[in-house]
Amino acid sequence: MDFRDSPEEAAFRAEVRAWIAENLPDALKGDAGEGEWGQLSSGHERDKAALAEWRRRLQSRGWVAPAWPKKYGGAELPVMQQFILKEEMARARAPRFGGVGIGWVAPTLMQYGEEWMKERFIEPILSGKERWCQGFSEPGAGSDLASVQTRAVRDGDEYVVNGQKIWTSGAHIADWMILLARTDPSAPKHKGLSYFLVDMKSPGITLSPIINMVGNSGFNQVFFENVRVPARNLVGEENRGWYVAATTLDFERSLVDLCVEYRAILEEAIACAKAEGLTNLAWARHRLADLVIEVEVARNLSLRVVSMQARGVQPNYEASIVKLYASEVEQRMAAVLYRMAGLRGQITSRGASRWELLMGRIGRFQLHSVAATIGGGTSEVQRNIIATRGLGLPRA
Repeated sequence: MDFRDSPEEAAFRAEVRAWIAENLPDALKGDAGEGEWGQLSSGHERDKAALAEWRRRLQSRGWVAPAWPKKYGGAELPVMQQFILKEEMARARAPRFGGVGIGWVAPTLMQYGEEWMKERFIEPILSGKERWCQGFSEPGAGSDLASVQTRAVRDGDEYVVNGQKIWTSGAHIADWMILLARTDPSAPKHKGLSYFLVDMKSPGITLSPIINMVGNSGFNQVFFENVRVPARNLVGEENRGWYVAATTLDFERSLVDLCVEYRAILEEAIACAKAEGLTNLAWARHRLADLVIEVEVARNLSLRVVSMQARGVQPNYEASIVKLYASEVEQRMAAVLYRMAGLRGQITSRGASRWELLMGRIGRFQLHSVAATIGGGTSEVQRNIIATRGLGLPRA
């Protein structure tokens, strides 16, 4: 594998770097916000106008969703150029746009959706006019997603939905949900599920926020009580929703940009450690050096996935290796930074001074990192995928 940019890739990197320097609004420079530290809030709530302008400028280049076809507002960038764009955005500390709508919903609709769905939903997703959440996990169906019990019963031109979802990120601000529900309880569990688009303003939907250790209320429980969903909102065929959902999860679990996020965090933390004199401590220097190496290993693992995608090969257990390793790197990074911060690592207030070791981000990052090996597929699930699909070991 050649780790150097090709001449074409080097030219694209230079183009992206120059364009960002010229177009990133001054109000957004120097601080990519909380998203870079694993948090759910932007950190730029007071700069909504600047964010909207930045999104408009990116959209004019097709760079809000660079992998999408041009006819849907994307740029159809090759995989390596997508990765370069992410790296340069992170290097410039520029806010990035993604989420359920751009990352999962729109690509799924491009593959399985009817024409009216593409016309109705894709542009509002790209422009940020409508937000989406994912209604997959349930109290008894998380890693074993095929065990979903929320029911959708056909009633004329509608389905009547009853059940419960949990860990639904952003449901409290979402306009729409992608919902996985059971339409044939007598079928084998993988073959009785259907995939729906649900308006979150529908009567019968109620939310209950889940406050996590960081104090965020981004997670929610969502309850459905006789919620009526138009039959035309079914994506794909009835009872074939598992295969549609599997496509969505393929988009979710590629995770090739994790190392970009972690490198940005580490660079900011190292700069802070130098300013605070913490790098005078031998153990701190050694552990920071270890983390630099570990983040680079994560980058190499990510490049393996990227190179497979560039060749048209669908990553499988390789993506699980990235997820498993990178999530554990996040926890080790958080532990090291927390120890370096000392008592100040307990500060978690977003109103903290910048001099309070990154405005309390280290404390929030430490608390948030606990879930890194759970969200997006637990480490146990990733190890099983690596064992069975990667190593050919038998199922237990």
